[in-house]
Amino acid sequence: MLKIYHKHHSEAGTDEAGRGCLAGPVTAATIILPEGFSNDILNDSKQLSHSKRDILREILEQEAVSFSVCHVFQEEIDEINILNASIMAMHRALDSMAQAPSFILVDGNRFKPYPNIDHECIVKGDGKYMSIAAASILAKTYRDEYMAKIHEEFPMYNWKKNKGYPTKEHREAIKQYGLTPHHRKSFRQLPEQLTLDI
Repeated sequence: MLKIYHKHHSEAGTDEAGRGCLAGPVTAATIILPEGFSNDILNDSKQLSHSKRDILREILEQEAVSFSVCHVFQEEIDEINILNASIMAMHRALDSMAQAPSFILVDGNRFKPYPNIDHECIVKGDGKYMSIAAASILAKTYRDEYMAKIHEEFPMYNWKKNKGYPTKEHREAIKQYGLTPHHRKSFRQLPEQLTLDI
């Protein structure tokens, strides 16, 4: 059963999706759940089916005290690197909250302090705490929705299915068609070819 971290704080969970992708944004969400919130299927987004994530997204959007989702796109990722872009996305989502939290729970082990609000990093927090799991659902569903949209522009990469991750199919499409404006130019798009001079 997922827990809350602070019983007497207005805690926001924050998480990101798309960090390991070759194309598209990294997307972060933050959410404050109401006191007493519970849901039997809420879990780390990676453990849930597409249909369950969509059901949960609707519930979370309706019941959240406040939530926000933010994309940081490939141009900024290439400029500042993926770790900094992930943290920037979380900070921007926090900036956009209608209600500021009194505490921030962060999935993972890296974060930069957010002004005037304490935080705690929790490794694999999306499988332990409700607010982080909820943020993971929002980040994942909003990013998947965006990738399905740009799939229509470049269907040969099949982003609707692979969401920009480095699948064999995606790499083969890059070999055949090259890079799009949505690809992260700072990422190694194709595996390095090693040759031996004998």
